Amino acid sequence: MSTTSLDLREDILRLKKERNAVILAHNYQTGDIQDIADYVGDSLGLAYRAQETDADVIAFCGVHFMAETAKIVNPNKTVVLPDKDAGCSLEESCPADELEKYLNDNKEKNYYVIAYINCSAGVKALCDVICTSGNAVKIVNKAPADRPILFVPDANLGAWVMEQTGRKMDLWQGACYVHVEFTRESINKIKSEYPDALVVAHPECTTAVRLLADEVCSTEKMIAFCQNAPVKNIIVVTESGMLHRLQKEAPDKNLIAGPTDRCACNDCHFMKMNTMQKLHDCLEKLEPQVELPEDIRKRAEAPLLKMLEQSK
Repeated sequence: MSTTSLDLREDILRLKKERNAVILAHNYQTGDIQDIADYVGDSLGLAYRAQETDADVIAFCGVHFMAETAKIVNPNKTVVLPDKDAGCSLEESCPADELEKYLNDNKEKNYYVIAYINCSAGVKALCDVICTSGNAVKIVNKAPADRPILFVPDANLGAWVMEQTGRKMDLWQGACYVHVEFTRESINKIKSEYPDALVVAHPECTTAVRLLADEVCSTEKMIAFCQNAPVKNIIVVTESGMLHRLQKEAPDKNLIAGPTDRCACNDCHFMKMNTMQKLHDCLEKLEPQVELPEDIRKRAEAPLLKMLEQSK
């Protein structure tokens, strides 16, 4: 680590103390950000930490909907995001106005709407309950049996949940641009290079890729899978930032990034928009801040808290 990066790290820690801030980082952030964070995790774990914190400032190193989630459960805290333009293809695939129109056009169905957490506060405000990839099966199993389910916005995650629960759902046709780039061909190719390897994949992957996996699970559950795997070689089919945490948590394993047809690993350019310098600057200036209209925040809070309660 260079003197410059050491100085930057020290200054971030100084600012964090001065601001009484907590740094939350998603598993897909760069290694240097993960290493300085107070908590690194998946969307579910981060939602719990955001709810529990007694810090005055939450510096959320992730994408915009994650920082919004922290603001939803902490309306009186300052929530900052290192890069305000760090978005999400899943969030973009389901605009709140389009979902609202769809629900109005299909009122007779009386949908029970389950929203994957990868969506805007406006979409959350239209839903009955939120889920993450780590608790989606549990949330769907608790849905009312007498109402049809509309699952938004990730069709791949929704299809996997239907397989796990046997519960029919109507699926919004959204997708994560990172996870759909993994293909049956790219995974079979890496499997041929490591014939003894096990494959663990995120449920945002397509059905063709999930069928090749020995385990399909959230990023958080990948840790225990890798630690307990009976083989050394494990192919990890998710965003490449997850490898940094897995290498720390399962140091005895040879962790291989799942390739796509175009590259040896797969980065989310939105997640990688956050940098140590931007983290420093957002703590120093306390901007960009995440703000929400109170009516939207309040309506989004109910399904989010319902998720946290149902996940215990």
